Amino acid sequence: MENQPTSPKNEQIVKNRELNIWEALIPVFALIAMLAFNVYVFGDDALSGSNQFILLLGGAVAAIVGYFNNTKYEKMIDEVASNIQSTSGAILILLMVGALAGTWLISGIIPTMIYYGLQILNPTIFLAACVVICSVISVATGSSWTTSATVGIALIGIAEALGISVGMTAGAILSGAYFGDKLSPLSDTTNLAPAMAGTDLFTHIRYMTITTVPTILITITVFVIIGLNLEPTGITDTSSILASIENSFTISPWLFVVPLVVILLIVKKISPLIALLLGTLLGAVAALIFQPGIVTQIAGADDLTFISGYKGVMQAITVDTAVQTDNENLNDLFSAGGMAGMLDTIWLIICAMVFGGIMDAIGALARISKALLNLFHTTFGLFASTVFSCLALNATASDQYLAIVVPGKMFAKAYKDKGLAPENLSRTLEDSGTVTSVLVPWNTCGAYHSGVLGVPVASYFGYAIFNYLSPFMTLFFAAFGIKIKELREKSA
Repeated sequence: MENQPTSPKNEQIVKNRELNIWEALIPVFALIAMLAFNVYVFGDDALSGSNQFILLLGGAVAAIVGYFNNTKYEKMIDEVASNIQSTSGAILILLMVGALAGTWLISGIIPTMIYYGLQILNPTIFLAACVVICSVISVATGSSWTTSATVGIALIGIAEALGISVGMTAGAILSGAYFGDKLSPLSDTTNLAPAMAGTDLFTHIRYMTITTVPTILITITVFVIIGLNLEPTGITDTSSILASIENSFTISPWLFVVPLVVILLIVKKISPLIALLLGTLLGAVAALIFQPGIVTQIAGADDLTFISGYKGVMQAITVDTAVQTDNENLNDLFSAGGMAGMLDTIWLIICAMVFGGIMDAIGALARISKALLNLFHTTFGLFASTVFSCLALNATASDQYLAIVVPGKMFAKAYKDKGLAPENLSRTLEDSGTVTSVLVPWNTCGAYHSGVLGVPVASYFGYAIFNYLSPFMTLFFAAFGIKIKELREKSA
């Protein structure tokens, strides 16, 4: 049976004395204001805990509104508990994703993907190659930030040597990096969006390819056309990076067997938890076969024994793991947080469920959902309102996670009431919330990537084609009713 992390079958929307729309929106406005100030103060560190606490404060504001609406405290707590329980599957998947990332690193699977990805670089199609390379690496790592901070920096350096616009190059890098960030099961946003919308990870990924693949193909085509009209000179040399990878890992095409097995399981619609668990275990076996030196190094042992092998693998699965190379730029890339690295995202989900649960208990979600359905009488209108809400939160709350969490929880009822499957919402959250964050200079993503690449947002904005084309693509599909899945309740 396919894992359904959220939206229990018997979940009912809570209704009290109906709030007016402004009363229902008080907690939302308060939350956005507090989040905007908090991100201003803490910047990139806001996700380390302060944003999570702000979500709890938002829940407290909602509880005050509920108090004046005669909602009992016990009722609010019960709804919070129900909400948190509904995310248990998503939390388990997140933990398993962290475990898989750890074993895929020490086994050399991720380094092998990067190694072969770098070799497709060709000066005549440099920009398109940047998109492809960053796509491969971001899918492998699940992180646009890591991709930008490692290979992205190297590609910017190559662009400068070739005399190619760094704005164009940064746009190509980010287009590829966010393609992978959207589709990789290792990405926290890819896990967060379905958790908020009420669907499972791999259903979300499969459904998201409908809009994401055409968008990336258009992006690559545009960069090919741009690249063919450029005249790069010089030689792109990635030999030092490739040599560093070879010196640190045993690179073998056989390592691709493990991700191919996981892909096959996904295609066969095996439960995500089972697929990720098998992927983790196969990665552990591959680590013992192909990278015994790395396993013993992590274990702090001299020889590979049963005990040292067990210890090294368990370290990679559970906590921070890093494989040092002789290239400083690669060291950040070859690190993984294990299950512990997923705790910030899990923390965020739990706090978001507190806010959402209280909003539901006091009747605010019912009122907002009703207003949305009255305001937007068409499916396109509902999709458009979701897109604009995500864009607004990226600009005001300045954080891509919150641009997924808040609209996701708010719009879930509206989509359900409209008879639309939850993957419609999760896909729209990613198409508009995840990828556009890097286009806002004061957003944590925009500030980070701009600083890491040394390219102002204004310089790469027009070339981050995938990022700004994605929300238009999702609206295009909605406008023409293409692949809009309706909700079908399971028969008893």
